[in-house]
Amino acid sequence: MCATRANDMTADADDRGVRVVVVGKGGVGKSTLTAMLARSLARLGAQVIAVDSDEQRNLGATLGIDVSTMAEVVPLASNADYVEEKTGARPGEGSGTMLRLNPDTSDVVDRLAVNAPDGVRLLVMGGVRRAGGGCLCPENALLAATIANMRLRRGDVVIMDTHAGVEHFGRALARGFDRALVVVEPTFNSIQVALETARLARELGIETIDLIVNQCRKDGDVANALAYIERLGGFEFSSVTGLPFDEGVRTSEPSVGDLADDSPLAVAVRSLSRVLLHDARGAVDAVERVTVSG
Repeated sequence: MCATRANDMTADADDRGVRVVVVGKGGVGKSTLTAMLARSLARLGAQVIAVDSDEQRNLGATLGIDVSTMAEVVPLASNADYVEEKTGARPGEGSGTMLRLNPDTSDVVDRLAVNAPDGVRLLVMGGVRRAGGGCLCPENALLAATIANMRLRRGDVVIMDTHAGVEHFGRALARGFDRALVVVEPTFNSIQVALETARLARELGIETIDLIVNQCRKDGDVANALAYIERLGGFEFSSVTGLPFDEGVRTSEPSVGDLADDSPLAVAVRSLSRVLLHDARGAVDAVERVTVSG
């Protein structure tokens, strides 16, 4: 799917890059983190596809795409002609229809993605919530195939922003991801929702599950979050990352591109990006426990 850079031509054919899904309670900063990571990873040399599966469709503006451009974008699941071409049925159909359950979506980025700053490509999915219902519908088949069949090379990254929770994925969509970033604020309620999300992600077969403690205002916030996790029964996260509160996020919105490069959050996200890209390029055998502070 992604073009291979010259310095990656020696990568083996089996290299998959990395597919990251960003999950968590509503309002914890998933879209902001997804956009910042996407642009930061691209600046580090990765070929990045950012996927917006949130029905609010905020990721484009957060990445820095013009609002008028985003207003013309038709989400993948609502693109009736493309859905029918690939699956044999139009959106809303499927009952009594012979569907192609593993359609060829190798052209989806070239045909439907939107260009974003720093070379990121944005794919707006739409309608992902229906996939959690287990329906045998063309949208479900197409959305699942889009992620699972992306052909990545070493250092390529697909990163997806989501609704709150991961229950809307269903097993078909989850099989396309190998890493989940569970985003929380350092509060008891946020941690409680996050643990449910993390446990479901593991049940759905996502192997690497990282905890991102966002909007940390003091040194003890990450430790407090981990204490809440223990009180709620515990969970073995693959890594733990603390990201600092940054007032610049509010003043720069909607686009993270207006956030100063030397702001506390931007510096911390660059550090997290290097960890993700390190793993994506196969340079480490196991995920390290990482805490980034601003």
